[in-house]
Amino acid sequence: MGVDRLGAGGGGGTAGALARGGLPPRRPAGRGPAGGDPRGPRRRPGLPGRAGRGGPLGRDAGGAGRPAALAVAVLVVGYGPPLAARLPWRGLLLACWAAALAWTWSLALIDGWQTGIARRLTTEYEYLTVIRRFDDLGPALRGFTGHILNDAPDHWPAHVAGHPPAAVLTFVGLDRIGLGGGAWAGVWCITVGASAAAAVLVALRALTDEPLARRAAPFLVLAPAAVWVGTSADGYFAAVAAWSLALLALAATRRTGGGRRSAPGPAAAALGSGLLLGLTCYLSYGLTLIVLPAAAVLLLARNARPVPLLVAGAATVAVAFTLAGFDWWEGYRLLVERYYQGAAGVRPYAYWVWGNLACAVLITGPAPVAGVRRALAAAPATLRRLRPSAGPPPGPAGRLTVLVLAALLAVLIADLSGMSKAETERIWLPFAWWLLAACALLPGAHRRPWLAAPAVLALLLNHLLYTGW
Repeated sequence: MGVDRLGAGGGGGTAGALARGGLPPRRPAGRGPAGGDPRGPRRRPGLPGRAGRGGPLGRDAGGAGRPAALAVAVLVVGYGPPLAARLPWRGLLLACWAAALAWTWSLALIDGWQTGIARRLTTEYEYLTVIRRFDDLGPALRGFTGHILNDAPDHWPAHVAGHPPAAVLTFVGLDRIGLGGGAWAGVWCITVGASAAAAVLVALRALTDEPLARRAAPFLVLAPAAVWVGTSADGYFAAVAAWSLALLALAATRRTGGGRRSAPGPAAAALGSGLLLGLTCYLSYGLTLIVLPAAAVLLLARNARPVPLLVAGAATVAVAFTLAGFDWWEGYRLLVERYYQGAAGVRPYAYWVWGNLACAVLITGPAPVAGVRRALAAAPATLRRLRPSAGPPPGPAGRLTVLVLAALLAVLIADLSGMSKAETERIWLPFAWWLLAACALLPGAHRRPWLAAPAVLALLLNHLLYTGW
């Protein structure tokens, strides 16, 4: 599962570079996208919009992200935990999103505006290279599966072939409303992707308790995963999946409404969760595994009432794409074939079944490893207490343990499937956010050093490795 950049004959990001025994070279800012023409496309500075033009910031920002990233890291490590404990809840959600945005933007801008953001989604492997082929949506969707295989006429680039059509249609939609080109695509992915931190907080508060959610907040902000959120479409996919689970948690625990008109009711939350769940499955084949954390949400809430509306929402998306002419199962079957036409044939399973897990630490950092260890140690007792006959249900830490174990199980299934070889960093972002939540299980006395560790790791990754695909 978790297939993404398939059949391109290379790639593998950081994981692939480490397997080859070296580090991918750093490019000076603005020198061109990874995997594409080193000269990059010609651009007119200062003009947002269509592909081939500059972005909202106009000219290349150079290394402006370096001091900004250092400042964000210092501020979050120094002031994040006390602020997370004191801010009003809604203020904390906004602050968490804003801080995650600042962290992601600053890391991306270490490579400069053009290389770090505006050109990331315009390489030969990416979605924006085929936007014009979707001017007529009907035939494009009906013929989508006919261009997946490498030997198909006008076969899709690796990223387009490696996903259901909702992924590329997102960028087609942006283009249709005047936000075309790599700059706006990068802005979209970073802005939406960073909101996953807030979504996880919403779910944690509903399923565990507010103090535990507040303890997790700084770790969600300074995640090394931000290196890949900025800039990749996978960050956007991760946020869609996270908000689907957050809405499901609200619907299942009925922590909605409360007399506030701005909060959705349980029915609206369940339907919204289903629609986002359906969209998630049509953004990435591998994200069907998000049903495991979703099942954990329902199990923890001991409430199956959201299921009919959840299924109805997901089915609405599936029916819409099917009626438009796209067959999800046929697309997945052909994708597996394409995978073995290319990357699967040169990436040894015996190495990557372990290498993927090692590289997963790069996107989460050492703190979640310690948190997951605590979750695994508590797992036997916690799982026994999930039985209705076992007495009181698990406490907040136990419920968080179940959620973390569900995300870990999804990662293990994706790893063992053999469809994620060397693709750990980006495509597992949707599960990494829930592994990061395990940091709330760490003892308070040692929380600040654990918080500094992922920040240092993210800065090292962004300075020493070129993470473009």
